[in-house]
Amino acid sequence: MATADFPRPWLSRVIILSIIPGLGFALFVLVVRVWSAHGGSMPDKFGTCMSPVELTTNGDKVTLMADIRYSTILVSGADAFDFLQAQLSNDLRLLDDNDRLFTAWCNPKGRVICVITVSRDDSGYRLTLPSELVDDVLQRLTMFRFRSKVGFESSAATETHLVTEDGVDAWLLENLRAGRAEIWKPQSEEFTPHMLNLDLLGAVNFDKGCYPGQEIVARTHYRGATKRRTHRFTSAEPVAPGDKISDGERDIGEVLNAIGTDLLAVIPTEKADDSLTVNGIALTHVPLEYF
Repeated sequence: MATADFPRPWLSRVIILSIIPGLGFALFVLVVRVWSAHGGSMPDKFGTCMSPVELTTNGDKVTLMADIRYSTILVSGADAFDFLQAQLSNDLRLLDDNDRLFTAWCNPKGRVICVITVSRDDSGYRLTLPSELVDDVLQRLTMFRFRSKVGFESSAATETHLVTEDGVDAWLLENLRAGRAEIWKPQSEEFTPHMLNLDLLGAVNFDKGCYPGQEIVARTHYRGATKRRTHRFTSAEPVAPGDKISDGERDIGEVLNAIGTDLLAVIPTEKADDSLTVNGIALTHVPLEYF
């Protein structure tokens, strides 16, 4: 991996500060570590979850191998329940009998902005979601706040929030093999809950009342109009999210999540057992238990 020159303004400031014993040295070590982690260039801004990622290459592809980070948003205030109940696809009252709740936040067109795990917190409700979506979600939640007495605070997620002791990579692979899709920034607002099987996973409640996109989601459900679903496959070689799936004549879908040779893809359900390929790489359909 190529590295860029060390940003000279940072270096000159650190050298000057190094004159101060102790403080200068500690700052120098910190800056060098951050610089090294980001390929020799400093990030534009420091978020709560900035950390190095390990990359491997396969031909022209670059595959994310380790340390995809998650964050949480604490929603607090007197109106926290009513506010979230009017935004999320699941019914928060189910938290009376459950520690965590799987849900989606949709746009008015019924497309999923992100999938979220909700849990109770002493101060309100904690939403766990990918860090790369947090800024956008916070901005949009604030737009919906109006006069509601509700506040938002983001922080780094822990393995406790993800309900795993084996690390993020193992957790993501377990989710993939269980058919639980992860939505990252490139996929945000691209799919309906039904395309992601969220109705089959209990992330959509059809009796709770209104939320953004609710009419479209409900109409799709009750008319049985879902022809495209998320299906699990294995591939002869690694593929990448966003790669197109072909039935030999045309592209019929795309890879949603991929870890090694395991993948989830959104395709027409009637095509799941056909001979499908991604960039000429053969796929094998692995039925999900909840279908």
